[in-house]
Amino acid sequence: MTDAGTAIAIDARGLTRQYAGVTVVRGVDLALPAGSKTALLGSNGAGKTTLLKMLSTLLTPTSGSFSVNGHRAPSAEVARSIGVLGHSPMLYEDFTPLENLQFFARIYGVQDAEPRIRDLLDQVGLWRRRNERTVILSRGYHQRLALCRALIHRPAVLIADEPETGLDPEGIELLDEMALAAPGLTVIAATHRIDHIDAWATGIVRLDRGRVIEDTSSVGLAAPEGAPA
Repeated sequence: MTDAGTAIAIDARGLTRQYAGVTVVRGVDLALPAGSKTALLGSNGAGKTTLLKMLSTLLTPTSGSFSVNGHRAPSAEVARSIGVLGHSPMLYEDFTPLENLQFFARIYGVQDAEPRIRDLLDQVGLWRRRNERTVILSRGYHQRLALCRALIHRPAVLIADEPETGLDPEGIELLDEMALAAPGLTVIAATHRIDHIDAWATGIVRLDRGRVIEDTSSVGLAAPEGAPA
């Protein structure tokens, strides 16, 4: 339960998803406080990716509903409120890093985007390679650029699926600083990096066979904004 008066960033009720009659996610309820950092846990096949795809509006629930910052999904307001970082970097390989971020800035209607783009590429060490084709970049740099893409429009909520994938220790530090532990940003991220959770998460949600079997997602609300639990 959340404290009275606490703003809820993600409010989900009865989210369910079936594939060919098989229920993959079953009646998931969530109430993630604004600014909270939630680690989504569970074994392979527990339904984590399916749940995150629904919350990202990339997949329509079979039943149930959710809202983001009070806006019912799907809607343009929800799309503007969320950033998505998944298994696939969701980048255009023939574009340069600069062109990728310029493209996504236009998609999200980012005003005066160039300073924002330079700042992001500087942070992840890609400014000097901004004019090289993305296809020649390493897997780690793909993931760093994908992080920039997810954050280009300053979303209120980040939805991430195994965001540490392909990142070296320096890249994981950047991920923590820019996203997972960033003050004010609401995060829900699926991860198998149990050893890394204490660096950023304020609570966990654990799935088993599509059901929530543990939820401490309101833990840490009294901590300073952005501080790890």
